[in-house]
Amino acid sequence: MIQLANEELKVVTPGPARWPGLFYIGAISYCQNILMILYLHRHNSIGIMKAIIPIAFFAMLLWAGCESPATSQAAATENKETMDPSYNPEAKLQELGITLPEVGAPVANYVNTVRVGNLVYTSGKGPNTPDGGYITGKVGADLTQEQGYDAARLAAIQLIAALKAEVGDLKKIKRIVKVLGMVNCTPDFGNQPEVVNGCSDLLVQVFGDHGRHARSAVGMGSLPRNIAIEIELIAEVYP
Repeated sequence: MIQLANEELKVVTPGPARWPGLFYIGAISYCQNILMILYLHRHNSIGIMKAIIPIAFFAMLLWAGCESPATSQAAATENKETMDPSYNPEAKLQELGITLPEVGAPVANYVNTVRVGNLVYTSGKGPNTPDGGYITGKVGADLTQEQGYDAARLAAIQLIAALKAEVGDLKKIKRIVKVLGMVNCTPDFGNQPEVVNGCSDLLVQVFGDHGRHARSAVGMGSLPRNIAIEIELIAEVYP
């Protein structure tokens, strides 16, 4: 059994428990074939022997490769993932007093999210303010590190809103996999990780252990519309 981020995942490898039984069945079949060969050879039935041996061998292989429906059903049941009933990101948002905004239309030729299998990729999101504007300027010149942190938190709210628009219920978010934070900053500013923490901290507050992620935080010479930060993420969803 593997415990990961409040999720109980039982890993079952079907088949190995059957190998002792297969060994004995195979040994018995081998002995029967030897006796049959000796009998047929004694009675000069070589043609019959040549026909029976491949059939017997094929039947043994077919049996070994088959798995009973009961075993298959048990394996499928064991491999089911159980969701923590206390996991409720939208309730966490309410506790934090956060109302997710409507996701705005893309400003260029792209889409807000793309889903591939069980992964959702978001486009980069900026620090939108409630009045419809952005936090702009360079961290280290126009903005302090603390103001950059607040800007990253606003970008995280936009990212969560994009995820909700894609999956409907945020309980479907199994894990925040990766975050890329790009900070508009001066060349001598080196605290990009502390700025992007504004996003990471909120993701962990909302999604708990499901929100802990891999991350890159980098400095940029400029960003579109001179926004202070742009962040994108990859999330895994429950199937």
